[in-house]
Amino acid sequence: MRPESEAALADLVKSAKEPLAIQGGGTRGLAPEGALVSVAGLSGITLYEPGALTLVAQAGTPISEIEDALTAENQRLAFEPMDHRVLLGTEGEPTLGGVIAGNVSGPRRIQGGAARDYALGVRFVDGTGEVVKNGGRVMKNVTGYDLVKLMCGAFGTLGVLTEVSLKVLPRPETQGTLLLRGLDDVQAVQAMAVAMNSPYEVTGAAHCATIMEGGPVTALRAEGFGTSVAYRLDQLKSLLARFKVEMTLGDAAMSDWIWRSVRDAELLRDVPEDIWRVSCKPSEAPGLMARSGAAGWYYDWAGGRIWVRMPAGEDLRAALGAFDGHATLVRASEATRAALPVFHPQAAGVEKISAGLRARFDPGGILNRGLMGPVPAEVA
Repeated sequence: MRPESEAALADLVKSAKEPLAIQGGGTRGLAPEGALVSVAGLSGITLYEPGALTLVAQAGTPISEIEDALTAENQRLAFEPMDHRVLLGTEGEPTLGGVIAGNVSGPRRIQGGAARDYALGVRFVDGTGEVVKNGGRVMKNVTGYDLVKLMCGAFGTLGVLTEVSLKVLPRPETQGTLLLRGLDDVQAVQAMAVAMNSPYEVTGAAHCATIMEGGPVTALRAEGFGTSVAYRLDQLKSLLARFKVEMTLGDAAMSDWIWRSVRDAELLRDVPEDIWRVSCKPSEAPGLMARSGAAGWYYDWAGGRIWVRMPAGEDLRAALGAFDGHATLVRASEATRAALPVFHPQAAGVEKISAGLRARFDPGGILNRGLMGPVPAEVA
């Protein structure tokens, strides 16, 4: 099913007699229970005011269309959303609704914020078929409940997004990346922490043993005017001299390649193992990986996000045990997905709140049923 308007979508949801599996561009590889409903028919930029740094588009609008419009005005999506097709081998087009529903945020999150921080307003159809609007086109809209943030990361379980208002930002003049070669995991996390706590506005911090040939590489990005980028990278180089490793500077072209690779987990595209994503305290990252039994990994977000290669079928969550964070199964066989939930089980208190929200916005439990939590007994 592919409704071509918000009203048609609302009617479809209101009359649904079975669960509905909501799909944007189909690039995430998720397969919730129910009849497939594509929002690709709700597409198009409805308002773009470059001077006000705001853009409004329907949820099915391809991200590529939005980026093309922004590039023409020398602007960008500052949260640089990941393109999951690279890692998952999926087809289709990433859409604005899918990005916001998944709160999909790239390496710049550590400096500029997540996708939810740029969402100003949303329109969505809840599980009863009612159209809900929240937020606006300005950052200080505080009317009512902040459903905008609630919908970011809900993966369509509370409502089907139909329109999103975004804050956009100017595109920087240039970028550059400082590369430190030869640090182990503990040293790399320490170096990234030093850089992030400096006044030099680092917009990307990653560490990987295979990002380039020649052993472990730690990458630190700076963006802005050319003279500012050169100065800040030089200061970072001096600041990190204490680690006594080789340091080189990557120009704008190399920097762009490195961070696209980090953003899209391109290094893991052709490996045979299951792929997991861990969110944690950066200081705990090396210890978590030391007990993970993983075949390999790399750090983003200064260690706060870890992309993990895990032997097929093995449960990374069981290996890690309890920790302050969560592990998400991103790529695996159908058998492993059937045995292990995609999302980390929630703590009892959080699950109670989540269940209450689902009961409020989707009392029939028809939207992406079972994707992010157990199905209530009364609707199972």
